[in-house]
Amino acid sequence: MEIKALACELPSRCDRPFSRWSISDLAHEACRVGLVAAISHTTVWRWLNEDAIRPWKHRSWIFPRDPQFAEKAGNILDLYQRMWQGKELTENDFVISTDEKTSIQARQRLHPTLPCEPYKPIRVEHEYERLGAWAYLAALDVHRTKIFGHLETKTGIVPFDRLVNSVMSQSPYKDAQRVFWIMDNGSAHRGASCVERLTSQFPNIVVVHGPIHASWLNQIEIYFSILQRKALMPNDFQTMDELSHRIIGFQSFYESIAKPFEWKFTRKDLKRLLKKMTYHTNKFKVAA
Repeated sequence: MEIKALACELPSRCDRPFSRWSISDLAHEACRVGLVAAISHTTVWRWLNEDAIRPWKHRSWIFPRDPQFAEKAGNILDLYQRMWQGKELTENDFVISTDEKTSIQARQRLHPTLPCEPYKPIRVEHEYERLGAWAYLAALDVHRTKIFGHLETKTGIVPFDRLVNSVMSQSPYKDAQRVFWIMDNGSAHRGASCVERLTSQFPNIVVVHGPIHASWLNQIEIYFSILQRKALMPNDFQTMDELSHRIIGFQSFYESIAKPFEWKFTRKDLKRLLKKMTYHTNKFKVAA
């Protein structure tokens, strides 16, 4: 238990000059501080593996600092469950998730990409020439799995409004009772000015801003990750037009086979997550 507890401490707090523990570091530290007289690396690994403790790994994250995080996140989670302000959505209500995937580069490799062979994967030349980059603005009808998207040379209010117009000018959205647009706080669609601008053009739009640094709540990001894996990796395009055809072609293909995402994270899960994060925050403050 003491060695597991040691593994769950940052090395800097133990006055050790590393950023992460390795198995050998932990074995040496356990002996140095007198937890054991001697211990093998295999034993340390086996003990940590019992609780899936892997201090040699790390990942980046952004701690939610929005004071209205619970309220804003809860609104989005309710919409995924077809609820709004405690009432069920009607058949004439629609939920749109939108964002931009910026700086999608067209990289022309200096040697042709080679297909896979027995015992060899696809081989992609490391060096490349940059031909330019597209910004992909897209919107996903969450419950109908309808995708709208187009490419721009840059992002901004005007390109974003073109996307909104392309959606809201067609049925069933133009005649809908309400169309909820879930979006982040990017410069093209942040704050009260965005709400006023969009609702003045389309009175049936309800703008729903997510919390700051919470893109994981926006379902369009799931689609972007699928696009990245399936269509843009490896990045090897001869022209900007080839890249644009790939993106729009994948959009059409994906829409033909896609089903609504099985979103299972609810308000109850959010409450548990925030409680857990509050506990770890207070623990960190006490330790500091």
